[in-house]
Amino acid sequence: MMAKIAIVIADMFEDCEYIQPAAAFKENGHAVIHVGLKSGECVKGEKEQTPVVIDAAAADVKPADYDALFIPGGYSPDKLRTDADVIRFVRSFMKDGKPVFVICHGPQLLITASVLAGRKVTGSKSIIQDIANAGGIFTDREVVIDGNLISSRNPRDLPAFCTACLEMLS
Repeated sequence: MMAKIAIVIADMFEDCEYIQPAAAFKENGHAVIHVGLKSGECVKGEKEQTPVVIDAAAADVKPADYDALFIPGGYSPDKLRTDADVIRFVRSFMKDGKPVFVICHGPQLLITASVLAGRKVTGSKSIIQDIANAGGIFTDREVVIDGNLISSRNPRDLPAFCTACLEMLS
C-alpha cells in the first residue's frame, strides 16, 4: 500500500529540501498533499522561487487521513510555528507514532509542538541550542532515525535522507 504524505509548507522553504524528497515520494508511488495556512495559496521557495500550491489548510485537515508527515527546511517552519492548527497537526503525528520526516530547520515545528523531549534528532546548526532547550538530543549525523522520526541536517544529506524516508515507508 502506498502512503499518503502530508507536506507541511509555507513561503520561503528551502527549494531542494522540498523538491528532492517530494519527487522521490512520487516516483515511488506515494501521494503528496501540501498542507499550509490557506488552501489554494501558492507559496514559493526561498532561492529558486519554486511554486507550490497548498492543497489544504492545516485548520481543515485530520492527521488520521495521512500516513506520514514531511517538513522541509528553510524559513517555512519558522513561519508555520505560530499557527495553532499546524502545531496540532504536527503534534498528532508524533504522538501517534506515524512517520515524521524533517530536514534542516524542520525540527522548529517539533520544538514548538513540544514533542522532542528525549528524542534523538539532527537539524541545522543554527537550531542546535533550540533542540537542546526542547529536551531533544542533538546528533550530528547525515541521517538520524529515532523510532518514527527521521531527521537530516542540510541539502548535502538529501540522498541519505530520501533513502531512509523511503525505507520507512516501504
